[in-house]
Amino acid sequence: MSKSAIVIGAGIVGLATARALVSRGYQVTVIERSSKAVGASIRNFGMVWPIGQPEGTLYNRALKAKSIWKETLTEAKCWFFEGGSLHMAYKNDELQAIKEFVEVSGYRPVKVLNAAETLEMSPAVNGNGLLGSLYSADEMIVDPREAIAGVARYLQEKWSVTFYWDTVISQINYPNVSSGSKSWSADEIFVCSGQDFETLYPAEFAAAPLTKCKLQMLRLEAQPNDWKIGPALCGGLSLIHYDGFKAAPSLAGLKARYQEEYSEYLKWGIHVMASQNGLGEITVGDSHEYALTFDPFDREFINKMILDYLGTFAQFKSPKVSQTWNGIYPKMTNGKTEIVLKPEQGVTIINGLGGAGMSLSFGLCDEVIGGTYSES
Repeated sequence: MSKSAIVIGAGIVGLATARALVSRGYQVTVIERSSKAVGASIRNFGMVWPIGQPEGTLYNRALKAKSIWKETLTEAKCWFFEGGSLHMAYKNDELQAIKEFVEVSGYRPVKVLNAAETLEMSPAVNGNGLLGSLYSADEMIVDPREAIAGVARYLQEKWSVTFYWDTVISQINYPNVSSGSKSWSADEIFVCSGQDFETLYPAEFAAAPLTKCKLQMLRLEAQPNDWKIGPALCGGLSLIHYDGFKAAPSLAGLKARYQEEYSEYLKWGIHVMASQNGLGEITVGDSHEYALTFDPFDREFINKMILDYLGTFAQFKSPKVSQTWNGIYPKMTNGKTEIVLKPEQGVTIINGLGGAGMSLSFGLCDEVIGGTYSES
């Protein structure tokens, strides 16, 4: 008889956990407090982003996640695009950091492009003062609104995963979980509740090195005449945001210059990237504010700073903003990339992936369920 599992949360971590369980023969039930996933899992770029991870465990985890994304979205008949990424350089220290990164990158599919080669890769790149770019072939774009719903549908239709929506689990007494007068039981329980980490096991979470991050993002309308930007586009500030680039020896000097020239940007955790979905819309962001409770309103000056910096490296056929929003995700405060806790027998908490949820969740959860996970 197959083992049973309950997964609490239908965001990307919950769906990745459910997929890893059913692929190993479990009977799986997913319980989600909302009518559909509406949290950080759909409020992001849709970037599956191996280049942001340092080589070794995390880079390999991101590649594994990408392969699972491709397989799952293909079967779910959802759009994705393996266009890679471009990181533009307009100053010599940016170009130097890019060259160093390529030199020490081992087996990554990365290369330095000159200005002409960069402009051939994307008609959206601002050529004014462009020195060159870093091209990486690893990165993939999904549409998070379509993809998260599509993965849930795929798990239900192909793997017979049972979903309960609009159901808040307020208590766990292994092997039971409860929502008001309703309860369910399973051999194993997985808590994948994202930013809502206080509801279940509050003492464990209070002791954990976790905070929350609020980010602001924008979406530009679908570009006219099916105009495509090609790879995901990044400005120089992204070089100091992602741990993957720390391998470049001169990065500290670049960061020092940015701290002087872009102090207000760094104060609000702003670095700027753009990705285009299958509808032709362009997602732009983002900023990073850290706290446990946030002002619910967006700061218009942050959106303006994002768009201003965007213009230094990208130009689009239509710059019209069609949507703005903010998202909140859990973030580790100790430099780790996730937290995996076992608060009691039969219960596992998976949380804290920060801004790398889309990039790492499928890989991480496959390791946790497969018994190969070790803390990175």
